[in-house]
Amino acid sequence: MNISGSEGVIKSLLEENIDTIFGYPGGAIMPIYDALYNYLDQINHILTRHEQGAIHAAQGYARVSGKTGVCFATSGPGATNLITGLNDALIDSTPIVCITGQVPSNLLGTDAFQESDVIGISMPVTKWNYQVTNSSEIAEILSKAFYIARSGRPGPVLIDITKDAQFSKMKFRYKKCEKIRSYHPYPVLKLEEINDAAKIINQAKKPLILVGQGVLLSKAENELIKFSEITGIPLASTLLGLSAVSCDHKNYVGYLGMHGNYGPNVKTNEADLIIAIGMRFDDRVTGDTTKYAVNAKIIHIEIDPSEINKIIKTDVAINADAKEALIDLNKIVKKNSHEKWINEFRKCDKLEFDKIINKEINGSYDKLSMAEVIHKISEFTKGKSIIVTDVGQHQMVASRYYKFKEPNSNITSGGLGTMGFALPAAMGSKIGNPNRDVIAVIGDGGIQMTIQELATISQYNIKVKILILNNNFLGMVRQWQQLFFDNRYSFTEMKNPNFNKITDGYRIKNKKLEKREDLDKVIKEFIEFDGPYLLNVIVEKEENVFPMVPSGESVSNIRLE
Repeated sequence: MNISGSEGVIKSLLEENIDTIFGYPGGAIMPIYDALYNYLDQINHILTRHEQGAIHAAQGYARVSGKTGVCFATSGPGATNLITGLNDALIDSTPIVCITGQVPSNLLGTDAFQESDVIGISMPVTKWNYQVTNSSEIAEILSKAFYIARSGRPGPVLIDITKDAQFSKMKFRYKKCEKIRSYHPYPVLKLEEINDAAKIINQAKKPLILVGQGVLLSKAENELIKFSEITGIPLASTLLGLSAVSCDHKNYVGYLGMHGNYGPNVKTNEADLIIAIGMRFDDRVTGDTTKYAVNAKIIHIEIDPSEINKIIKTDVAINADAKEALIDLNKIVKKNSHEKWINEFRKCDKLEFDKIINKEINGSYDKLSMAEVIHKISEFTKGKSIIVTDVGQHQMVASRYYKFKEPNSNITSGGLGTMGFALPAAMGSKIGNPNRDVIAVIGDGGIQMTIQELATISQYNIKVKILILNNNFLGMVRQWQQLFFDNRYSFTEMKNPNFNKITDGYRIKNKKLEKREDLDKVIKEFIEFDGPYLLNVIVEKEENVFPMVPSGESVSNIRLE
C-alpha cells in the first residue's frame, strides 16, 4: 500500500499503540497534522500552548502510565523549544519520542525560514536522534526510535522529518524493532556478582538500602520490599525513588538528599554497607563525595554501566535490571533483623520532629506554612494521589511531608531541576492515569514559566488540581541568600500578578486561601471538586526548609536549623 510519508508517521504510531500526542503545529510539520486529521478517532491529540509544555506533558504521561510519551513540534523555534524537556527527560530517564518537522531537504543548510540544525542542537540531550529525508525510512526509523526510547535505561529520542519526506509516497510495512546491532540495553546478570553481594549483605551489621527511580522503572517495588523484609535492612529513598516504597512501611526510614530527613542523611556515615538500587549517586544525595559513606562497603545495582563507579567507587557492581537482580538476591540472602539499627533512625526521627516537623505542621508561623498545607493534603488524600511538583522550596516540602502510599506517585524534575515543569507534567499525568487524582504543587515563580498551559487545561477539561504555594519570593534562592550571602536578596523578591483573576480568565475554578482557620474546609473543597481547580495559598514569606545539607559539605553535617 502506497501512502504519504506523513500518513506513514501516524500509522507507525498506531502500530506502537500510541493513544495520545502532545503538540503544537506549524509550517514544517503541517503535512503530518493533516494526516492526523483522519485518525482522530484513534489518537487523542492535545494542543498545548508552548512546545515546552508539550514535552513536559509527554514526560508526565510517560512517568505515570509506563508508556512512551510522544510530542510533535514544527521546525526552527518549535523544535528548539523542546530542548529543555529533552535534557530533563534524558537525565531523569523518561521514555519520549519527539517528532519534529523540518524544511524540505533541498533547503537544508541554506538558513531557510524556520530552519535550525535540530539534530546538532539536540544531540547532547537525546538518547538517539535522526533526520529522515526519504519517506521510505519512516517506518523503520520510528520503530527504532520507540525501541531505543523505552529499552534499558529509558530516555528521549528525537526524529526530524523533512517536509518533502512527509509529502512523498512510501510503501508502508511496519515491523517492531526488537534488536539493534551494537546496542545492548539489557546487560547479562552475572551470578558471581549476586553471590559476592549476598556474602557482604549477610555479614553487614549496619546496612542501608538506597532506593532510586530505577526500582520504579523496572517495576521492582515488590521485589525490593521482599528483599528488605527478608534481610531486615532499612530503606531510604532518593527524590525520584519516592513512592517506590510506602512511607508507612516498617523498614522505611525516610528521604535522602539536601533537604531530606535527618536520619538517613546523618546515618549514611555510620552504615557499614550501602546498597544502591537504580540510582546514580547524584550530588544532592552524596554531598562531599570524599566524606560520603566513609565506613561503608558499596553495592551498586544499576542498568546503565556508565553510572557505575562514575561518582562513588563500588565494592560489588551489579550491572543489571533492578528487578532481575533483586529476584536472584532474594533467593540467597539470609533471613535477618536489624531492629536495633532501625531504632537509631527512629531516634533521629524524634529529634527531627521535635526540632522541625512539629513546628512546621502545627501552625507556629503567623501565616500558613508550606508544610502544614502539604501535610493536610496528604491527610485528606490518604497519600494516594499523584503529586507533581515544580522546583524549589515547595518541591522539597512536598517530598518531605506528603506520605506516599502507591508507586509512581511522585512526578518531579530531579536532575535538571526545571522550573515550569509541574503544570504541563500534571496535565500529562492526568491524561496518562485518569483514574487517579493529580495535584500539581507549584511555587509562584514556577507557575509563571508555563502558566499559559491553563488554557490547555481549560480547553480539554483536564481535571488537575493546581496548588500554588505563594510566598512572593524565589524561595529556595532566597533561602541560600539568607544563609550564605548575608541576607542580600538579589533579585529574588517577586511582585506577583493576581493569580486568581488570571485563572478566572481561563474559566477555571479557583480560590485564594490566607487564613489558617479556613484550611480544612478549603482543602476538602479543592480535593473533592470534579474538575480543574487552582488554589492560591499565601504562605509565610521567609520560611526556610530544614534539615539542610549545605552545598559541598558532608551529609553527616546536615543542619536542623
